Amino acid sequence: MSECVIDTSAVMAYLNDEAGADLAEEWLEKGAAISALCVQETITNLVRRNVDRDSALEMIEALGLEVHILDLDLAVDAGTLIALTRSKGLSHGDRACLALARQLQRPALTADTAWADIAEDVGVDVLLIR
Repeated sequence: MSECVIDTSAVMAYLNDEAGADLAEEWLEKGAAISALCVQETITNLVRRNVDRDSALEMIEALGLEVHILDLDLAVDAGTLIALTRSKGLSHGDRACLALARQLQRPALTADTAWADIAEDVGVDVLLIR
Protein backbone atom coordinates (compact mmCIF):
# COMPACT_ATOMS: atom_id res chain seq x y z
CA MET A 1 0.00 0.00 0.00
CA SER A 2 1.25 3.44 -0.86
CA GLU A 3 2.19 5.91 1.84
CA CYS A 4 1.94 8.98 -0.38
CA VAL A 5 1.02 10.14 -3.86
CA ILE A 6 4.07 11.43 -5.69
CA ASP A 7 4.09 14.26 -8.21
CA THR A 8 6.14 14.52 -11.38
CA SER A 9 8.37 17.18 -9.82
CA ALA A 10 9.37 14.88 -6.96
CA VAL A 11 10.01 11.95 -9.31
CA MET A 12 12.19 14.14 -11.53
CA ALA A 13 14.08 15.52 -8.52
CA TYR A 14 14.86 11.94 -7.52
CA LEU A 15 15.81 10.78 -11.01
CA ASN A 16 18.04 13.83 -11.60
CA ASP A 17 19.54 13.80 -8.10
CA GLU A 18 18.35 17.37 -7.51
CA ALA A 19 17.68 19.10 -4.22
CA GLY A 20 15.10 17.07 -2.32
CA ALA A 21 16.08 13.78 -3.98
CA ASP A 22 16.93 12.22 -0.62
CA LEU A 23 13.47 12.97 0.80
CA ALA A 24 11.79 11.75 -2.38
CA GLU A 25 13.80 8.53 -2.11
CA GLU A 26 12.64 8.00 1.48
CA TRP A 27 9.00 8.21 0.39
CA LEU A 28 9.59 6.06 -2.67
CA GLU A 29 11.05 3.37 -0.43
CA LYS A 30 7.92 3.48 1.75
CA GLY A 31 5.74 3.03 -1.33
CA ALA A 32 4.24 5.72 -3.51
CA ALA A 33 1.22 5.96 -5.75
CA ILE A 34 1.18 8.05 -8.90
CA SER A 35 -1.40 9.11 -11.45
CA ALA A 36 -0.89 7.73 -14.95
CA LEU A 37 -1.02 11.37 -16.08
CA CYS A 38 2.05 12.12 -13.93
CA VAL A 39 3.76 9.11 -15.48
CA GLN A 40 3.06 10.72 -18.86
CA GLU A 41 4.56 14.00 -17.67
CA THR A 42 7.62 12.21 -16.30
CA ILE A 43 8.17 10.27 -19.53
CA THR A 44 7.79 13.53 -21.47
CA ASN A 45 10.47 15.18 -19.31
CA LEU A 46 12.82 12.24 -19.79
CA VAL A 47 12.33 12.10 -23.56
CA ARG A 48 12.96 15.86 -23.76
CA ARG A 49 16.33 15.07 -22.14
CA ASN A 50 17.03 12.55 -24.91
CA VAL A 51 16.20 9.44 -22.89
CA ASP A 52 14.77 6.83 -25.25
CA ARG A 53 11.33 5.28 -24.68
CA ASP A 54 12.55 1.93 -23.35
CA SER A 55 15.03 3.49 -20.94
CA ALA A 56 12.42 5.96 -19.68
CA LEU A 57 9.98 3.11 -19.10
CA GLU A 58 12.64 1.12 -17.24
CA MET A 59 13.36 4.11 -15.02
CA ILE A 60 9.67 4.45 -14.13
CA GLU A 61 9.21 0.73 -13.53
CA ALA A 62 12.31 0.61 -11.30
CA LEU A 63 10.63 3.05 -8.91
CA GLY A 64 7.99 0.46 -8.00
CA LEU A 65 5.18 2.98 -8.17
CA GLU A 66 1.53 2.06 -7.75
CA VAL A 67 0.14 3.58 -10.97
CA HIS A 68 -3.49 4.68 -10.96
CA ILE A 69 -5.45 5.22 -14.15
CA LEU A 70 -7.26 8.47 -14.68
CA ASP A 71 -10.82 7.18 -14.65
CA LEU A 72 -13.89 9.37 -15.05
CA ASP A 73 -14.30 10.14 -11.34
CA LEU A 74 -10.67 11.09 -10.90
CA ALA A 75 -10.68 13.13 -14.11
CA VAL A 76 -13.74 15.08 -13.01
CA ASP A 77 -12.30 15.69 -9.55
CA ALA A 78 -8.96 16.83 -11.01
CA GLY A 79 -10.71 19.03 -13.55
CA THR A 80 -12.81 20.80 -10.95
CA LEU A 81 -9.71 21.58 -8.89
CA ILE A 82 -8.97 24.34 -11.41
CA ALA A 83 -11.32 26.58 -9.43
CA LEU A 84 -9.08 26.25 -6.36
CA THR A 85 -5.70 26.13 -8.08
CA ARG A 86 -5.96 28.51 -11.04
CA SER A 87 -3.99 31.28 -9.34
CA LYS A 88 -1.04 28.91 -8.75
CA GLY A 89 -0.76 27.72 -12.37
CA LEU A 90 -0.99 24.01 -11.60
CA SER A 91 -0.79 21.61 -14.54
CA HIS A 92 -3.21 18.82 -15.43
CA GLY A 93 -0.75 16.40 -13.82
CA ASP A 94 -0.54 18.48 -10.66
CA ARG A 95 -4.30 18.45 -10.29
CA ALA A 96 -4.46 14.71 -11.07
CA CYS A 97 -1.91 14.12 -8.31
CA LEU A 98 -3.88 16.18 -5.81
CA ALA A 99 -7.16 14.51 -6.77
CA LEU A 100 -5.58 11.07 -6.38
CA ALA A 101 -4.12 12.03 -3.00
CA ARG A 102 -7.54 13.20 -1.91
CA GLN A 103 -9.16 10.01 -3.19
CA LEU A 104 -6.61 7.73 -1.48
CA GLN A 105 -6.45 9.94 1.62
CA ARG A 106 -2.67 10.09 1.37
CA PRO A 107 -0.30 13.07 1.46
CA ALA A 108 0.93 14.48 -1.84
CA LEU A 109 4.71 14.68 -2.28
CA THR A 110 5.98 17.47 -4.52
CA ALA A 111 8.79 19.94 -5.18
CA ASP A 112 6.25 22.61 -6.14
CA THR A 113 6.11 25.05 -3.23
CA ALA A 114 2.91 26.68 -4.56
CA TRP A 115 1.01 23.59 -3.44
CA ALA A 116 1.49 24.56 0.21
CA ASP A 117 -0.71 27.60 -0.39
CA ILE A 118 -3.67 25.57 -1.66
CA ALA A 119 -3.31 22.38 0.41
CA GLU A 120 -5.97 23.29 2.95
CA ASP A 121 -8.45 24.46 0.29
CA VAL A 122 -7.95 21.22 -1.66
CA GLY A 123 -8.12 19.05 1.46
CA VAL A 124 -4.76 17.33 0.96
CA ASP A 125 -1.68 17.20 3.15
CA VAL A 126 1.18 18.46 1.01
CA LEU A 127 4.74 17.32 1.70
CA LEU A 128 7.44 19.47 0.14
CA ILE A 129 10.75 17.82 -0.71
CA ARG A 130 12.60 21.15 -0.73
